[in-house]
Amino acid sequence: MFTKILIANRGEIAVRIMQTCKKMGIKTVAIYSEADTNALHVREADESVYIGPSPSIKSYLNIDNILSAIANTGAEAVHPGYGFLSENAEFARRLHAVGVSLIGPSPESIRLMGDKIESKKIAIKANVSTVPGTLDVISTDEEAKKVIAEIGFPVMIKAAAGGGGKGMRIARNEKELIDGVKYAGNEAASSFKDGRVFIERFVENPRHIEIQVLGDKHGNTLWLGERECSIQRRHQKVIEEAPSPFLDEATRKKMGEQAVALAKAVGYYSAGTVEFIVDEKRNFYFLEMNTRLQVEHRVTELVTGIDLVEQMIRVAYGEHLAFTQKDVSLHGWAMESRIYAEDPKRGFLPSTGRITRYIEPENMNNVLIDTGIYEGGEVSMFYDPMVAKVCSSGETREEAIATMRQALAAFIIEGIQHNASFLEAILGHPRFAAGDITTNFIEQEYPGGFIGAELTSDSTMIFLGTATTIFLRDAERAARISGQLPGRERAIGARWVVNVDGEDFPVYVRHDKDQGYFITHNRKLISVKTGWNLGRRLFQATINSTPVSVQIRHLEEGYLLTYGGSDVTVKVRTPRVAELAQFMPKTQDSRTKAELVAPIAGLIVGMRVKAGQAVKAGQELVVIEAMKMENVIYADHDVTVKEICVNDKDSVQVDQVLIKFAA
Repeated sequence: MFTKILIANRGEIAVRIMQTCKKMGIKTVAIYSEADTNALHVREADESVYIGPSPSIKSYLNIDNILSAIANTGAEAVHPGYGFLSENAEFARRLHAVGVSLIGPSPESIRLMGDKIESKKIAIKANVSTVPGTLDVISTDEEAKKVIAEIGFPVMIKAAAGGGGKGMRIARNEKELIDGVKYAGNEAASSFKDGRVFIERFVENPRHIEIQVLGDKHGNTLWLGERECSIQRRHQKVIEEAPSPFLDEATRKKMGEQAVALAKAVGYYSAGTVEFIVDEKRNFYFLEMNTRLQVEHRVTELVTGIDLVEQMIRVAYGEHLAFTQKDVSLHGWAMESRIYAEDPKRGFLPSTGRITRYIEPENMNNVLIDTGIYEGGEVSMFYDPMVAKVCSSGETREEAIATMRQALAAFIIEGIQHNASFLEAILGHPRFAAGDITTNFIEQEYPGGFIGAELTSDSTMIFLGTATTIFLRDAERAARISGQLPGRERAIGARWVVNVDGEDFPVYVRHDKDQGYFITHNRKLISVKTGWNLGRRLFQATINSTPVSVQIRHLEEGYLLTYGGSDVTVKVRTPRVAELAQFMPKTQDSRTKAELVAPIAGLIVGMRVKAGQAVKAGQELVVIEAMKMENVIYADHDVTVKEICVNDKDSVQVDQVLIKFAA
């Protein structure tokens, strides 16, 4: 077996690979850029090597520097993880040329399947069902329009190289077609150094379901069930699960057999994934094959009991698979939620900065977390915005969902914006609970973006009970401050008014002898039982027999509470103060629209206007690249540009002035 493996990646996937290597007794080497000098994957490795400046093109995509790190450390094999060079055939060839094993497939398999156009041709020859579209690269607007004349709208514009949702755009009209070809090509060139794109028919309301395959170098190829990956935003997967709640056994078997046929057609070995889109009648069509480990591989591991990273290492070393297709079976249900550094309430713009607080869920069974960050660490503008993957499992889908919701509620991450509340809201949505999901779920259910889950009567009672308990615990502490004579503590009233998100709820409170309170509102009883202590950031309790975890932030008056996908301001007042509060003047929004400031940190890659130009609402103003994605900022009203304050290729920080407008 290998004695030392270099991991040509960063973040949570590098840490996850190290876990299996340590279990197998294999030493690990981390590589890192300037931005990752103090990263978690560097701390976790046995050795680490600096490979270049922060931009990935100068570090994690720099083959020469990585080969130098391999030579200097004596690593016998390289695990590329996913992204970066994981599907780069040239990297694989150069490793083989110097006698270093790639923990992945052959260079030829990577080349054939890494090109989306070539892989589609091979799939057709292997009798794998494919999506209608062109097999030609689109270089001009005229070529794109010619394809539309043949297959019509809507279409998907896709990068010929790469994956992970980069370089993909949907077009439903000619403007979206022209813009989509441009931006998809730019993103693909930035992420994969290959700007080629092609066009295929876009299947409306499909499911995205993929088959995990695994093969060795001796001709044995298996499929390990499927993963449902339909919850996506901008073609980036957000929540995955195994098995799919939609497939029947006949369709599952047919998809698995076609995935194996495709793998065998290119002599594939190692772990890989064949992705399909599936329509409402369970017709399925080949999308692409990912010749690497997937982000969501953990859910397959949880339902099969097979460590995919270990199998990849053993296959690379030349071992036979130790099991056959008959030995593969699925047990229970597993889910994965991806926590990204992004702000759902600002159009999911990337969020960078230092992690000021990081506390993973404690004392929870059937929860697994992969992360590449730590408290005090930094989320950089240079890389993918992944913060952590939270995985849950259970005997049923309902159990896996319930466990996931509890884990997300108890996961404290501060210093950056993130999407954990958004994930909670999705998991609590009736459509998701029913398994009625497609790749359009987020677009359909959150068309205006996400500003928080809608308050229900149940969640309102949870916020009311939480805030009342926090307030009274603090009041009881204050009543017992040092210097008071025994028996002379201040009396604490029983009647209060709790303002939840702007609405007043009069309550009557009495103590429960078992660490809690009985709170009555309009003859409805809220029973709160908790061992929570003042100062804890997470309020954990049983409210009306339901275990809850509510995150707390103290405000100048009241609390900002987070639960179930909602961020709610709650204030506890005496009846008299609540009455007077109605007469307090409301704060006016003093912000002006005289300037455009950067909503994210990033690199200016396109200034679309110039000084003196009259701009219409909806017109492009500037394009900012952050975390490997191009973010287009549009004008929200008609205005005239007074001054351009930045230049192309400038790095900008959040709230930096980009454009000034005429009054």
